[in-house]
Amino acid sequence: MKYYITTKDTPFDAVILGAGDFPSNSIPLTILERAPYICCCDGAGATLMRHGVMPDAIIGDGDSLDEEFKKKNANIIHLVHEQDDNDLTKATRFCLNKGLTNIAYLGATGKREDHTIANISLMLTYKNKWGISPTMITDYGYFVPAKGNNEFETFKGQQVSIFNVSCTRLAATGLRWEPYVFEHLWQGTLNEATGQHVIFECNGDYIVFLTHEAKEKV
Repeated sequence: MKYYITTKDTPFDAVILGAGDFPSNSIPLTILERAPYICCCDGAGATLMRHGVMPDAIIGDGDSLDEEFKKKNANIIHLVHEQDDNDLTKATRFCLNKGLTNIAYLGATGKREDHTIANISLMLTYKNKWGISPTMITDYGYFVPAKGNNEFETFKGQQVSIFNVSCTRLAATGLRWEPYVFEHLWQGTLNEATGQHVIFECNGDYIVFLTHEAKEKV
């Protein structure tokens, strides 16, 4: 599979906005502005509305929303009280039931670090369990879950980090440093694209992070 560089013009079926740090970079902000459908996780709905944008749906258990807000926006609030899944997963299931599968996740990092790690790891679950094409976009870059052999469009100097999950064979061309079967999450971080493509040859699951901008030379 070929993955393209995520830019302001990248088309998505929907945006799911988490309750982490609200985007400030122009790339996620423009993707949010152009989204054909916006589904917010609980309190992120109120945050989005304070930024002047009305979401299409707000999903969660409602614990971050006051009663007045719930009454005023009852037509777009869908309460899901089960606690087996977090709000990000509830919102993902809601979008999937609408046939929306190419999803950009914004506001899913920042604030609590345990939530950030959990949300990043969920990208693989959504891809493998539900067949979704998820991209988690932050102010600094984007996370893409991958499996097996893949090609990523890159640019020279783009920073690339690889988080091995289940690969027992992991190789790639187009990177400054040759990867291997990393045993620890930190080992695949801070690599660098040498050109316009990085081609992975893998036999399992992994997550790739690519920066929006090239590394500054000092």
